[in-house]
Amino acid sequence: MSIILDRPNTTDAARELRADLVERAAQLLPLLSGHAEQADRERDVPVDNVAGLTKSGLLSILRPARFGGLQTDTRTSLEVSREVARACGSTAWVTTLLNVCDWYVGQFPAQAQEEVWGGGTADLDTHVAGVLAPTGTARPVEGGFVVSGRWSPASGSAHASWALLGVSRPDAEGTQDATGIVLVPMAELTIEDTWFVTGMRGTSSNTLHASAVFVPTHRFHSAPDAIEGRYATPYDGEALYRAAYVPVSALVLAGPQLGLAQAALDLVVEKAMRRPLAYTYYASQAEAPTTQLAVARAASLVDSAQLHAYRAAAEIDEAAESGVYPDYDTRARMRMDTGVAITEAREAIRILCSVHGAASFGESNPLQRIWRDSEAASRHALVNPEVSTEVYGKALLGVRGTVTDLV
Repeated sequence: MSIILDRPNTTDAARELRADLVERAAQLLPLLSGHAEQADRERDVPVDNVAGLTKSGLLSILRPARFGGLQTDTRTSLEVSREVARACGSTAWVTTLLNVCDWYVGQFPAQAQEEVWGGGTADLDTHVAGVLAPTGTARPVEGGFVVSGRWSPASGSAHASWALLGVSRPDAEGTQDATGIVLVPMAELTIEDTWFVTGMRGTSSNTLHASAVFVPTHRFHSAPDAIEGRYATPYDGEALYRAAYVPVSALVLAGPQLGLAQAALDLVVEKAMRRPLAYTYYASQAEAPTTQLAVARAASLVDSAQLHAYRAAAEIDEAAESGVYPDYDTRARMRMDTGVAITEAREAIRILCSVHGAASFGESNPLQRIWRDSEAASRHALVNPEVSTEVYGKALLGVRGTVTDLV
């Protein structure tokens, strides 16, 4: 089912490009699903998946057009990630994170962007991973900073040439520059193999280490400035890079959840047509009212998850196009929409596993991997639904800024 909910002024050309990109993702589903078990087993997205996504332009959808990117919008990012997740949750997660890291780079000073993408339009193999939590330190020196620390989980770092890393600056405590994000070549970092988990196993979300790495000033971006919509890019005409920082950062994480839920629904419905309902007189699960009611509930949750996510995307994209940074209350609602989308997608998968029965958890059944991936990814701290609910509820009652800066 297609759900139409888009920003009011989206052009026909933009919709056609989005549809084309989703179709490109659909064409890759046999490749990606064929490698899904391998990704899970080897704890990394296979290089063939990354090559296919890169060649199809699906890892450059949030990259500036100046560097050969497609420079689309938040809604397109969601739809591409959703489609990829129908085949492999880990591949969709890495797709999402590599794309949004391109978006972050598009907010940096021009010199930093040139260094990452080389000023050319052909090198689509340059990918950026990142961990924005300020778990490293930046010590000021002439011309920049000396950065040290460790960052995890760095999703997709095995396939990245650059990394975005969150840092704190004790020397700047109490100022807008007290925390920031730095850009560092992966060649100057080391990767520690730490990603031993039960869900989203294939995302290679390992730990990055830096020991006294020099970072020039133009590769530092103030985190509070970014959160408040003050970006360092000089290209004011590029609407995509005016989009609201935290709402985009959170919402893109819903994309894989939407696809995982849809994949679970498709699988269970297809199997129910010929799978008997054990210990009953029903020849197939599809004949049983209990199955019918549960599937209807799950399908409605999948639709609701998409509607909430697409509403938030429409508001984000419309505000960016209009050059208006959403106010606190609007951003709080966007965060709530994200939490609802993720929670409802996860609940749909839970219901569908119960419908399908104990066979859901057989190692050969893709449903158990969908369930594991959803359970793990839906608990990312940035999309914590309880925190989002508190932020939104307080905002509705006129209480703002008492829970987190990440709104």
